[in-house]
Amino acid sequence: MKWGEIYRTRDKVAERGHKPGFYVVVSRDFVAGNDDISTVICAPVYGEVLGLRTEVVIDAADGVPHASAIRCDFLTLMFKSRLTGFIATLSDEKKASLKEALAAALQIAS
Repeated sequence: MKWGEIYRTRDKVAERGHKPGFYVVVSRDFVAGNDDISTVICAPVYGEVLGLRTEVVIDAADGVPHASAIRCDFLTLMFKSRLTGFIATLSDEKKASLKEALAAALQIAS
């Protein structure tokens, strides 16, 4: 597991209306790839694009069924065991956009 990878949950998630969903790993690689650490921080992917600077738009080219938004305002701690379906790794361009969106969401000057 690495930063910028998209995973799908098989389990229903209460925060998502008891539906499975897509998540992008945003924990640093040391945490994400460490088998002794059971959780990672993820940014959820929503099917509605709001046009916020804290979002990154992804689509079928990125492995999701339709245009969607990675929402950096709603970071969540997930058990790695719940991220059961690897979908894809974001392109370098999308990773750069994700860094900008995370910085905006966390009010970190870039």
